Amino acid sequence: MTTRFRPSGWQFQRPAATRAYGDVNVTPLIDILLVLLIIFMSALPVTQQGMDVNLPIVDKTRDSAPPPTSIMLEYTADRRMSVNSMPVSPTELEPTLREIFAPRRDRTLFVRGDGALRYGDIIGVIDAARGAGVTRVGVITDGMVAKTH
Repeated sequence: MTTRFRPSGWQFQRPAATRAYGDVNVTPLIDILLVLLIIFMSALPVTQQGMDVNLPIVDKTRDSAPPPTSIMLEYTADRRMSVNSMPVSPTELEPTLREIFAPRRDRTLFVRGDGALRYGDIIGVIDAARGAGVTRVGVITDGMVAKTH
């Protein structure tokens, strides 16, 4: 029988059969993981090794080229163009840019157009630059110029 009486009147029951659980208790595993992490972190600085190396001294003046200067095309409100402050007519623009950009690796042109010009005028200049071999075109606005001065 599963119940027993004591003289004091308390009743005790036999515990039910313990069931097996399919879950793994991960708390001890996490404790072990943290201990191993601390051990490896403390042992890491001890195991690092270095090697002394004598590097050759490099002469920077021999291989360095002068920094490339940027090419700026300015288009004023009275329809005058200049490339790096040299006046250029609209018919001579593409051949002049082709001559300037032929020896250069950096084919970036900065265009600064007056705010009174129409959008189509600036697009014509950019098209001429593309025809001359310019790969990147940067547009400089009046607001950008005002911030630098």
